[in-house]
Amino acid sequence: MKQHRKDGQPVLELRHVYTHYGPIAVLKDVNMEIYSGEIVCLLGGNASGKTTTLKTILGYVKPTDGDVFLDGERMNGQPTKAVVQKGISMVPENRRLFQRMTVRENLDMGAYLRTDREGIEADMENVFRLFPRVKERLNQRAGTLSGGEQQMVAVGRALMARPKVLLMDEPSMGLAPILVEQSFEIIQRINQEGTTIFVVEQNANMALSIADYGYVIQTGRVVLDDTADNLRHNEMMRKAYLGET
Repeated sequence: MKQHRKDGQPVLELRHVYTHYGPIAVLKDVNMEIYSGEIVCLLGGNASGKTTTLKTILGYVKPTDGDVFLDGERMNGQPTKAVVQKGISMVPENRRLFQRMTVRENLDMGAYLRTDREGIEADMENVFRLFPRVKERLNQRAGTLSGGEQQMVAVGRALMARPKVLLMDEPSMGLAPILVEQSFEIIQRINQEGTTIFVVEQNANMALSIADYGYVIQTGRVVLDDTADNLRHNEMMRKAYLGET
């Protein structure tokens, strides 16, 4: 755990959040804190509330109760565009690139709310430095890339928004094991270069291997939270999520 956790105010916070789809409560009294410079993971099985947590942060769905704060500013009720402008960007599950657009056009879409031309160019160069393969594929249609290459473009597109917090929804999904390892190495590199990351993941072993802190969600409630190291050694975690007996 990094020394600065609990020092000062979280960059992203969920406080007593409830989210409903119609009459069904999907999130129930969720409290989370993500501090600047951290990698924080949210773990849980299917239909546990992981993706709804991301949708609530991004403003796709409004919490029925509780609050979402970014740098101390209450974000719930603000449209997704405003949330992105204020510093939250996401790499969605299954990449979700614009398949018929070129790699460059996909990257440009990440910066569509920005007007600082020089900053955009500098961030584009940074993406090329992180992912030399992306530069080689700039004029190719995104739909013709391999799964690993699409993942690189999806991460690059999210970084083009220059986010304070990068959300990642199931980055390991659909990738071969060797690419999963590469993907998590890239997440670590991006974090080491200054981006705070909140990663939602079913692959608990991989997520906890790079995270500073973790939350475990079951049927919409946070049932465990601790440092990643402590969670790796927690008996309930080992039985339920880490495949150990």
